[in-house]
Amino acid sequence: MAIEDDVFGAAPKKKPAAHEIGSDLSMLSETEIEERVALLEAEIERLKAALAGKRASRVAAENFFKR
Repeated sequence: MAIEDDVFGAAPKKKPAAHEIGSDLSMLSETEIEERVALLEAEIERLKAALAGKRASRVAAENFFKR
């Protein structure tokens, strides 16, 4: 616990930045939906980069062992 927490009280906790696939969206504001869309788009890009890395490693291994 930080000294500031003792003096000023604990900082308010933010909702975790997470999205569960198939969850109810009816109670979310437009801003919250936009934030989730941005979060999911960033995750898609991260997954695409990981996939590209895996594919490049596989191709490199295939090319190495073809010799």
